[in-house]
Amino acid sequence: MQSSGILSVQKNGEKLADHMKGVAAFQNLLASARHIVILTGAGISAESGIPTFRGDGGLWRTYEAQELATPDAFRKNPSLVWEFYHYRREVVAKCQPNVGHFALAALQRKLTLQGKRMDVITQNIDRLHQAAGSTDVVELHGSLWLLKAVDEPGFVEDGVKVWEDRSMPVAPCFAGKCQPDPHIRSSDIPTSALPHTRNEQKLLRPAVVWFNEGLDPRVLTGAYELLNACDLLLVVGTSSVVYPAASFAPLVAEAGKPVVEVNLDPTDHSNICRLAFQGKAGEILPVLLGVEEEVTGLVQDWAGKTTNTRTPPKN
Repeated sequence: MQSSGILSVQKNGEKLADHMKGVAAFQNLLASARHIVILTGAGISAESGIPTFRGDGGLWRTYEAQELATPDAFRKNPSLVWEFYHYRREVVAKCQPNVGHFALAALQRKLTLQGKRMDVITQNIDRLHQAAGSTDVVELHGSLWLLKAVDEPGFVEDGVKVWEDRSMPVAPCFAGKCQPDPHIRSSDIPTSALPHTRNEQKLLRPAVVWFNEGLDPRVLTGAYELLNACDLLLVVGTSSVVYPAASFAPLVAEAGKPVVEVNLDPTDHSNICRLAFQGKAGEILPVLLGVEEEVTGLVQDWAGKTTNTRTPPKN
């Protein structure tokens, strides 16, 4: 067995000296569960090289994400906001799923063959879970690869006009622009050159949830239905401070069902977790989930079908 990558383990709030006892305890929980839900956050994608735009080094052109990722910022300066999001698309397009993503995809396949169910709820907008092979992923905050008209509510289902566009650049006006140059504070792209609907010429925006926006109620309802139905929740790579996702672990724990956490550092919810593992998801998950061999196969398959570039997968 390879190194577990585990830095420390808490069981019911108490630190375990033997990390592998924590792994065995989790695998017992997994064996008895019939419906597992995985909640993921920025931490798992950070291991693929995707910036979180938080903390040190989290600026784009001296802007914090909270300054640009708002409806008000888009109304005031849609070109600048679009440049920020197109830069993020460029970054993600160069990234690939990491071992943590592949481990979750491998577990989902394994559990499906056992007649069990596993769902992934993610706060990430990069679609790396789908690239790794996970299916039916609930995207709480939307996707970088989806566009919607500015006056459309929600972003995923019936009657909501959503455009899936992986073009790079998504509009000619972005060619050679969007770089995080701290000396550039504004955008010289005219609004008329930004992405628009073909027929009605409505301005398009990224179909993601911005600060000061509510989640799509259909997506949120679906997430709560999964949480209420599950009998094990595994939380991976999230600090558990952004609502409503921050309420998910307490909801499951209060129902008497086990919550397990994998994160670089302890969080506000670590003490309500049956088990809390500290370390990188990509190093911990293959061992924790018992899918080391399957992950090796998925990584090899990925390497075999990818060349120098990667096209983001369809959902």
